[in-house]
Amino acid sequence: MAKVPRNFRLLEELEKGEKGIGDGSCSYGLEDGDDIMMSNWNGTIIGPGHTVHENRIYSLKITCGQNYPDSPPQVQFLSRVNLPFVNQINGKVDPLNLAVLASWSRNSSIETVLVEIRKSFLIGLIREMASINNRKLPQPPEGSMF
Repeated sequence: MAKVPRNFRLLEELEKGEKGIGDGSCSYGLEDGDDIMMSNWNGTIIGPGHTVHENRIYSLKITCGQNYPDSPPQVQFLSRVNLPFVNQINGKVDPLNLAVLASWSRNSSIETVLVEIRKSFLIGLIREMASINNRKLPQPPEGSMF
């Protein structure tokens, strides 16, 4: 099977992101419409109901390097959040502690990353989040940023 070139793949993702994902709880798009390399993206996740994240809006920065989609994007929360896979100093997501990034495949996408992060809020797919105590980690005040 032929490999789709990086920019064609990113154009497909941009088109999909502009249409919205499912119920609208996650969205993404280019940071700058003039970014011809399509490297810098913004993402938004709305926290799921019945969790400490309910109705919170989390902003993220996603960077697709030259080797994307063969290599995962770099993901960084701009909004403060207390999750085991997020560095509490700079908001960067540790790719080894987030399953979707640790087991990255060319079939994964920006959408996959955002949806899996949102799921981790809810069901604790990451080992550290498996206990009830960690699912209720106290969160920084809403609206605080890294």
